[in-house]
Amino acid sequence: MPPDRNPKRFARFLFIAGITLLFLGSVLLILDFEKVSRLSMFLAFLFMGAGIGCAVRAIRFHKRSLYLFVAAFSLQASFFLLLSAIKVLPITFSQYWPLISIFSGIALFPAGWHRYGVFKVRYIVPSLAFIFLGSVLLVFSFDLVPFSFRQFILNWWVLLVVLAGLVLVLVALSTKNASTKDLR
Repeated sequence: MPPDRNPKRFARFLFIAGITLLFLGSVLLILDFEKVSRLSMFLAFLFMGAGIGCAVRAIRFHKRSLYLFVAAFSLQASFFLLLSAIKVLPITFSQYWPLISIFSGIALFPAGWHRYGVFKVRYIVPSLAFIFLGSVLLVFSFDLVPFSFRQFILNWWVLLVVLAGLVLVLVALSTKNASTKDLR
């Protein structure tokens, strides 16, 4: 059936076909990788299911950006866990845990867009802060610098205070600008 005759029915068909292909591909992927830990694959698909469920709820209930945030975060985590489970990314949890912060920052972008229809500073600043924090922690997690995180904190704590103050000022200014726009 062409999509212009009944768009709702066509969208429903595409959704069901997509879910079916996701399920079929997941089962085939699990069967194909016999040496892969079943628990790690189960966790990856659990996150994928949670992400898809939250994405559906975000689409059905307009302006529910929390569902979209959880969906984006869960789908990113499931993709990463899947790559880690099938040994495409041979790193341990003790190395990649800062990605949680980066995934959170990235997931804030669609949540903010969904809520307001545009990118607002009140979502962009915390999102970039999470991404920056995760990136800094990832540098120390992979031992890309010759000193430890503790040495960095002891030597550069003043810079961290300045950066925290800058983030708070940006958030305060964006909130003030948003409230003056609402009054007009």
